[in-house]
Amino acid sequence: MQREIDGELLEVPNHVAIILDGNGRWAKKRMMPRNYGHAQGSKTVEQICEDAWNLGIKYLTVYAFSTENWKRPQKEVDALMKLLRSYLKDCIKRTTKNNMRVRVIGDKTGLSQDIRESIEELERISSVNTGLNFTIAINYGSRDEMRRAMVRMTKDVEAGKVKSEDVTEELFNSYLDTWDIPDPDLLIRTSGEQRLSNFLLWQLAYTEFLFMEVLWPDFNRDELVRAIRQYNGRERRFGGI
Repeated sequence: MQREIDGELLEVPNHVAIILDGNGRWAKKRMMPRNYGHAQGSKTVEQICEDAWNLGIKYLTVYAFSTENWKRPQKEVDALMKLLRSYLKDCIKRTTKNNMRVRVIGDKTGLSQDIRESIEELERISSVNTGLNFTIAINYGSRDEMRRAMVRMTKDVEAGKVKSEDVTEELFNSYLDTWDIPDPDLLIRTSGEQRLSNFLLWQLAYTEFLFMEVLWPDFNRDELVRAIRQYNGRERRFGGI
């Protein structure tokens, strides 16, 4: 979709995915604990949701907590879970105010019962909203997502619901956490790191990648517009000529 942004006519990606990286380094630069960076990063998420929608982006997906993040020091993990609890409760209020639909992808069974209940309430309340489709990846790993999809598909094969000749890319996709979300057009990773870290490996097959030096708490509307400009400089051929 083309849209005039700051005097330029730009093609706005329908779906932007972001790996939120650099919270800890941002805090360290300020001689503050890593958890301070995570708290500031969550505030950035709130603002970017609003900015993305105002710029014409329909879907926004963020990588908040991976299956590998459990390996971090227990003190940091506990602080992240505390922040997540607070964020989910606040998000319930914001979704109604901002007409935002929220989904959570990942292995929810690995989360505490109260967090699972907050996620269920958030998804239920926001399911009728028609604004930004905001997806949060929590306890998410792409390899784990595909493993879980294969377990469900195998059960359906064993039950006679699916035959081997029925298995297509579209069918496999229907078993993924993102089954009702279009694939990302643009992936942004902040902090200068250039890897996918087990994020949306299936869904990113033809996504444009952009690795930005800015640390996540410093990411803002101007950085998002800069990313959209760079996206406009890419030629997406999807394997064709």
